[in-house]
Amino acid sequence: MARSPQGLLMLLLLHYLMIALDYHKANGFSASKDHHQEVTVIEYHEAILACKTPKKTTSSRLEWKKLGQGVSLVYYQQALQGDFKDRAEMIDFNIRIKNVTRNDAGKYRCEVSAPSEQGQNLQEDTVTLEVLVAPAVPSCEVPTSVLSGSVVELRCQDKEGNPAPEYTWFKDGTSLLGNQKLGKHNSSYTMNTKSGILQFNMISKMDSGEYYCEARNSVGHRRCPGKRMQVDVLNISGIIAAVVVVAFVISVCGLSVCYAQRKGYFSKETSFQKGSPASKATPMSENDFKHTKSFII
Repeated sequence: MARSPQGLLMLLLLHYLMIALDYHKANGFSASKDHHQEVTVIEYHEAILACKTPKKTTSSRLEWKKLGQGVSLVYYQQALQGDFKDRAEMIDFNIRIKNVTRNDAGKYRCEVSAPSEQGQNLQEDTVTLEVLVAPAVPSCEVPTSVLSGSVVELRCQDKEGNPAPEYTWFKDGTSLLGNQKLGKHNSSYTMNTKSGILQFNMISKMDSGEYYCEARNSVGHRRCPGKRMQVDVLNISGIIAAVVVVAFVISVCGLSVCYAQRKGYFSKETSFQKGSPASKATPMSENDFKHTKSFII
């Protein structure tokens, strides 16, 4: 009976499949691909890393490893390794971590090997542990004194929170988020809740006050201590008046010097003649000269 081309193709595929199965049996090894799990826990709470494999037997060998830049052993030769000895325990194939820290976050893999009819059977399961961390006290940058009309930035940042926190700025205890009208004053500012930057495009005297920032995520929130920012108004009229006064004083001094020079108060010859002792000496007479000469003889 003639077979169709499709039937011949199916027979050929089955033939190659049987060859592949015979190869694995001959080499004594079979493996099942891993399952992927995700476990999310708040820091300092407990977490269970489950290894979803067949029930444990006396001939089964279990290993837990933490993956990353390098592979570190968590459970090996029927014992927990490292700092897991003091804060974790085994429940069948699963690991119960009693006090999870942010350093525990990462990818873990359990490996179960057991003899079977086909040879050594290896099964794997992967668990990703995510640790949620509340924000710490954020670092806030608030200038103490600024000039009215200038562009001013206030910065807030937290490096510990997971997920990354959002930031809200407060002035005198009132949130500035979505509130750009404080009293009768329209303040021109923008707040970036992701970066924590509060920017005043043209700050004014009414923006003076105590500012603090709050960092918040799904785990908790913290805020920095309040800091006062003083906005000083630049007195343009006072500066102009001072410049005019200084210019007037300089002009009067210059005119006085010119007048004194014209009157000769600064002439060197006049001052020398007035103060020279020679101008006050009297001429010596001839009799005095003869008397002096005879005395010498």
